[in-house]
This record gives sequence, structure tokens and C-alpha cells, in this order.
Amino acid sequence: MLKNNARQLTYLEALREAMQQKMRADNDVYLIGEDIAEYGGAFGVTVGMLEEFGSERIRNTPISEEAIIGIAAGSAITGMRPIAEIMFSDFITIAMDQIANQAAKICYMFGGKARVPMVIRTAGGGGTGAAAQHSQSLEAIVAHIPGLKVVMPSCPYDAKGLLISSINDDNPVIFIEHKLLYKNKKYTNSVPEEMYEIPLGKGDIKKGGSDISIVATSYMVQKSLEAAEKLSLEKGIDCEVVDIRTLKPLDIDIILNSIKKTGKLICVEEAPVFGGFMGEVVAQVSEKGFDWLDAPIKRVAGRNCPVPYSLVLEQEMIPGVERIEKGILDLLG
Repeated sequence: MLKNNARQLTYLEALREAMQQKMRADNDVYLIGEDIAEYGGAFGVTVGMLEEFGSERIRNTPISEEAIIGIAAGSAITGMRPIAEIMFSDFITIAMDQIANQAAKICYMFGGKARVPMVIRTAGGGGTGAAAQHSQSLEAIVAHIPGLKVVMPSCPYDAKGLLISSINDDNPVIFIEHKLLYKNKKYTNSVPEEMYEIPLGKGDIKKGGSDISIVATSYMVQKSLEAAEKLSLEKGIDCEVVDIRTLKPLDIDIILNSIKKTGKLICVEEAPVFGGFMGEVVAQVSEKGFDWLDAPIKRVAGRNCPVPYSLVLEQEMIPGVERIEKGILDLLG
């Protein structure tokens, strides 16, 4: 619980503050993307930044995701630290040559003599009625590519600390922000005014428990916490909620230590279940922690279909609190 005098920020305010503070401290940090200047970004994250930093460092671009990432990668090689915004994560597919074949490979191919310290910020996930081309969860695709780091914060405190760490990192980072979290203040610690870092590759226990481990990402962490609260009140079930925070590098130890306590694991993600990132979690737990499991691992994830435009159908496609609750009860038998 937050104290009465705790400093609360929304998720988007925490992201904006992280970028502002890094840009004040380091002239090599700049922003590039569509509608990020006068308009302040599609979701309002960069509102007011043009007035402070000017058009040289808040760079509007044409509608060309491939060009945005190409420019960012090229400038990163020369010593800049660009933050490139791709308005919707669906459109990283348009820039995949620059992301997968250039930014992700350059450090390796040049034997470490060239580095690409860039952050690609993008809005992922559904729940807004934005239909199939603006609602996808594509984190498993980028997590599969060697050379990339993938970050998915679930609350304002994590969003600020992880973004600062991502900007400071010498590798390309895909930073995925869920649309339904931007104005969200739930389930967070006080957000300090000063700059702070949360190390990439370190998960977090959002709620301790002893009966079952719930591993989740992004907005599904908040839905898992809500499900855990309901089951605690209604049935006395004590769930532990693990937020992995960064998909790559993955903190597998925090998951293994959790199942040592509980003996049961349920993995929750918004992306379609087939080929989803949680399949990697299941595989690693099976390889490294099988002896600590008292029951088969269960996954709760999106249906294997495009995200529907209809809000009713969309809510059926995306896991909700009720589906997470059912998964927990089914696993506990």
C-alpha cells in the first residue's frame, strides 16, 4: 500500500519523467518517431517535451517505421542514444529488417567494436477496440532474436526504472508499453523524483504466497493480482504473483525459487497461446525445476485468432480475471 504522502505518477507520466531526466543529463539522448513533437505522441507520453528540448532532439518523422529504426540504429552506432517510438507494436513488423538484421546483429558481427545503444518504445496489447492490426502482442517474435533485449513493465515505478536502465544499456532494447497501463496508478510503489535504475533481467515478486505461483507479464500482472486478491478473500487461496519484467534477459531463478515454495505454476500472458513467450518459461522450468512441481504447468493466454474489433469478442480473446481464476482453481484441483 502507498503511504498518504507517497508520490504517485501514472504509467505515462513515469515514462515521460524518465526520458526528460535522461535528456537533461545526456545530450546524446534524443527522441524520434511519428507525431511525437507538437502532438505529444499517440498516447500523450511526449507531451511538453518539444517545448523543453526543441525540434533537434524531439524529431518528428514521416510514416516510415523502417526509416525511423534505420536512422536510430545508424545514429546509435556513432555514439548517440536514440529513443525511437513505434506508435503501435504491430508496426515493428514493417521495420523488422532494420531491427533483426541490423540493430540486433551489429555488435556481434563487428566483434564488439560497434554498439547500438538504442531503445524502441512501442505500445502493445489490446482491450481498446482497436482491431486486429493495432492490438497485437508480438513480444515473442522480438524475444526470439539474438542481440535484442525485451522489457515489459507492469506499473509506473517499474516503467521509470526500467526505461532509464534501457536507455543506459549499450544494446538495442525493445520496450513494450501496454496501452491500458498508460493512465494507470494501480499496484505500484511510490515513484521517486530522482533517477533510479531497475536492472534488466531481474523479476519482481508483486505478491508473496505459498499455494501457487502465477508468472505474468505487463497488464496481465495486474489482472493476476486482482485474481489473487479475489481468491484470497473468497477461498483462502494464497497466490504468489511473479512479474518477470524483462523477457530477455529472463530471470528464471525468481520463478524457480517461487515454485520451490508453492509446487505449482500457472503462466499468464495476453499473446496467443500458440508460440507465446510463456512456452519458453514452461520449457525452462521443466528442464531446471521439474522435481519441485507437484502438478503440470498450466498456461492462460490469448485465443489463437486475430484480435477482434468487437469489444465483446475481444474480451473473450484476451484473458480476463475470471479466466485466470478458473485456471488457478483447475490447477489446484
